[in-house]
Amino acid sequence: MQTKQLYRSYFNPLLIRPHRPLPKEIAVIGAGTIGPDIGYYLKSALPDIKLFLVDIDKKPLQAAEKRIKSYTQKAVDRKKMKPEKAQRVSENIVYTTVYEQIKNCDLVIEAATENIPLKQKIFNTIENLVSEDAIITSNTSSIPADRLFLNMRHPSRTTITHFFAPAWRSLPVEVIDWEGGSQETLDYLFQFFAQTGKAPIITDNAICFVLDRIFDNWCNDAAWLLDCATASQIDSTAAEFVFAGPFFVLNMANGNPIIVETNTLQMEEGDHYLPAPIFNSVDRWLTVRPGQTVDIADELKKRIRDRMLGILFSQSFDIIDRGIGTCADLNFGCLVALGFKQGPLDIMRALGKTEVERIMIRFETERPGFPKACNSFDYYQDFNRHILVDQQDGVKIITVRRPQAMNALSDEVTGEILKVLKKYATTPDVKGFIITGYGNSAFSAGADIGKFPKMLGDKAASVEYAKECALVQQFLDKMEKPVVAAVNGLALGGGLEIAIRCHRIIAAKTARFQFPEITLGILPGLGGCIVPYRKWPEGAALFHEMICLGRPLSVNEAAEIGMVAKIADDYAAMIQSAIEAVNQLRGQVERIPDSSVAIPDLKVPDEPYAGKQKLSREAVAICAQTIQAGAAADSFADALDIGYNGFAEIACTDAAKEGITAFLERRPPQFDK
Repeated sequence: MQTKQLYRSYFNPLLIRPHRPLPKEIAVIGAGTIGPDIGYYLKSALPDIKLFLVDIDKKPLQAAEKRIKSYTQKAVDRKKMKPEKAQRVSENIVYTTVYEQIKNCDLVIEAATENIPLKQKIFNTIENLVSEDAIITSNTSSIPADRLFLNMRHPSRTTITHFFAPAWRSLPVEVIDWEGGSQETLDYLFQFFAQTGKAPIITDNAICFVLDRIFDNWCNDAAWLLDCATASQIDSTAAEFVFAGPFFVLNMANGNPIIVETNTLQMEEGDHYLPAPIFNSVDRWLTVRPGQTVDIADELKKRIRDRMLGILFSQSFDIIDRGIGTCADLNFGCLVALGFKQGPLDIMRALGKTEVERIMIRFETERPGFPKACNSFDYYQDFNRHILVDQQDGVKIITVRRPQAMNALSDEVTGEILKVLKKYATTPDVKGFIITGYGNSAFSAGADIGKFPKMLGDKAASVEYAKECALVQQFLDKMEKPVVAAVNGLALGGGLEIAIRCHRIIAAKTARFQFPEITLGILPGLGGCIVPYRKWPEGAALFHEMICLGRPLSVNEAAEIGMVAKIADDYAAMIQSAIEAVNQLRGQVERIPDSSVAIPDLKVPDEPYAGKQKLSREAVAICAQTIQAGAAADSFADALDIGYNGFAEIACTDAAKEGITAFLERRPPQFDK
């Protein structure tokens, strides 16, 4: 099946250089359910813009003003926003029923009722007011762009930008690629949303796009199951896959009319999309809250489970086979927008080919007419789940995309990075590599705990675990082509372990570096106790504090000791500097020194603290011993082994057990010794 290429510029939106500046005035049309939330997101990201919130009725405008003030006050109370910023967010917002006031807006986002004639009327009004280069978008969740914009005088500056509730917090925005919109508009919006803290994805111009196809049909088939099960039984069964069952979410969003509306629209693709009639006669569903379960007979539970997975898999196959969205975006969007615990393609992988085929055979029998797989099982599994791979000026740019976890690493993430490095390590037209993080907040905020809790107390297993986790670092040490870390924000723990093994570090001015492992009663065991001293010996005293006391290192401090080669003002400048560094390093990659290194004395405090948190003196002593022994080692390989063994030794202490347990229980650790 021929599908169009959705990403014609870059997969990482922040690699795009926008053709126009950030907007100074923005309008949101519609002050009902989602409009004020979109407005609050925009003002939080760009507090100095002038925002117009427009509605035909003063009552929703008054409610919107109250809601936005409530949001800012809660943010201040929870210390997530400083009072001075809250003031800037709340001011310079115009709540109005007068459309003429938006004439100077650079960006207009419509968020009115899902009614095509109404939306077309709104767009006609907007187009007669704003300048010809103002961008106009709709927040519709289901209506294709051509049905809204095709008759406009300048459709090239339009598209759909679909937000998810709550729009001020939910990361994704679907940006729709349609035939009437320009590539410039698509690129600008894709970059704009990422620049302002969202995680946009590009989808094709199909009814319901990607994520509403999943959500609406997930809910609709749940309703069709009510002939044999209750809402609470269905939600309880669905809890294996989502944090909140379909009926609980419908109650929360007053979503029954939306399902009727969207699935009626999808009936253009077949009568099998018919909305369940019960949606027209029920206002609220009797169901369980997330985390609660009800008793269900095994056979009924299996039937519910098979049906819910059947509709999920059917829609996933259709989205991929028709090119409505990519495998990676489908998985990612279901995680961050719809509350799935695993992406649908990951659920398939966990179940295996035979079980997925069994589920689909049953689903096709019970719900004939729905899409089924057009390709092999392996076809839907062959993609990078957590990284984006772009190329600019002959340099491969690897971006870790896990903004929901501040780009934290896992075995699967590092495995994907390693696979890309190996694939292109000998490719002639690839000059080198850049490793960076998604967004403006974090390069990588560390590594997932993973299997480590199982290793506690087992020294031999912990040594092997450390070595297995360091495969990317070990490969970097041997690479002939340069690899540059572009540190776009926080680089903590395991993320910093990756950055320091790259051949050069370029950082944004917001970057910060830290090894916080000691606060968990452990140490950076993948080379973190070894490498910094050999690469930047002049920073040894600072590294003592970083590793033994959890001290953060500012980007300026890192530059002063030579750890950071250049500080960039923004993401685009950082990437450009990283590309220049790759070119400078070609053919002259520096290896980590193989000889011992002299370091200052390292004294363990009687009562060590990281800020206000008391640390384990026993754990700090093991850190100090590992650092000193590693620095004295005659070869780099021996020093790394000392680091792995230090990690294993500390894994057998009470401090490690308490620190990791406290982390998993989300409480401060209490170290006894």
